Amino acid sequence: MDRVETAVYTVPTDAPEGDGTLAWDSTTLILVRAHSGDVTGLGYTYGAAATARVVDDQLGGLVTGRCAWDVPAANEAMSRAVRNAGRPGLIAGAVSAVDIALWDLKARLLDLPLARLLGGSGREVPVYGSGGFTPYDDDQQDRQLRGWAEGQGIPRVKIKIGEAWGRAERRDLERAARARRSVGDDCELYVDANGAYSRKQAIRVAGHLRDHDVTWFEEPVSSDDLTGLGQIREATAADVTAGEYGYALPYFWQMVGADAVDCLQADATRCGGITVWLRVAALAEAAGLQISGHCAPHVHAHAAAAVPNLRHLEWFHDHVRIEELFFGGVLDPAGGTIRPGESGAAGHGLDFRDGAAERHRVR
Repeated sequence: MDRVETAVYTVPTDAPEGDGTLAWDSTTLILVRAHSGDVTGLGYTYGAAATARVVDDQLGGLVTGRCAWDVPAANEAMSRAVRNAGRPGLIAGAVSAVDIALWDLKARLLDLPLARLLGGSGREVPVYGSGGFTPYDDDQQDRQLRGWAEGQGIPRVKIKIGEAWGRAERRDLERAARARRSVGDDCELYVDANGAYSRKQAIRVAGHLRDHDVTWFEEPVSSDDLTGLGQIREATAADVTAGEYGYALPYFWQMVGADAVDCLQADATRCGGITVWLRVAALAEAAGLQISGHCAPHVHAHAAAAVPNLRHLEWFHDHVRIEELFFGGVLDPAGGTIRPGESGAAGHGLDFRDGAAERHRVR
């Protein structure tokens, strides 16, 4: 491994976006390039621009000169090196982006699709359309959901609820009812409260959501409230899910050990990259659980094809829009699945479009 480079890009949203606990008008992608001779691996994460400084100042030099074949060893070295800097959060995103770039580099050096290198070549990966942001009006939400369900044939969709930290409960339920009307009876309907509700409120809302056949209730309370997640799981028919804020493997062990979720979520751009995401999948499998990839679908696609207990990946509007703008080789979710590695392209199959991205570059 010869050198590591970073770049940062901030892209405005195409409309105001928000969930139960946060609103935003732009999204920042941190790109990592790992070079070995004339071969380059690409990795990225979403987060604060300062993530790139962590790669430049603490991680790049650490992995430079290492054998490109041994990605887990590089991951372990990075994790140990940032102990006193505080691994969870932004630093975990930096470790993740480098790890993803190293896996892509290894597969490109071997001239193999990453899915084949990881053992999952040829498998279809289910996805679900994700958006339905709380600032959307009725028409925006309807157009987006119909675009997935009718336009692309994706039979699973998710909307955000828990608006204003749970203070707009009636509107949450009205939006869920409209979402069901938009996608019809044959489409799975999911909701995500981003931890906005209290325990009792979440149970009450879940009872109403059952009328609209909602089968996935993501973060009804804070993902740090494992007891609360478990109580809601026992009280509702919908699958209770969480895990997107896991920055290290022990977090997922604690969530599984607390019997807190029906499906474990993990985000490879946060948890430590593909190396740790695969370990989380194994942990879930050992507990009899499935795993779902959170956001950044093109990062997860090849790893997802390699695990036997995958439920699906999140086809998140904000990230899909950026990935389709910045990368060539993106995947097609028509019919509700993607097929990583089908083209035969080496690595994760993505090529960065510097020209398209340049006007969004901030560092």
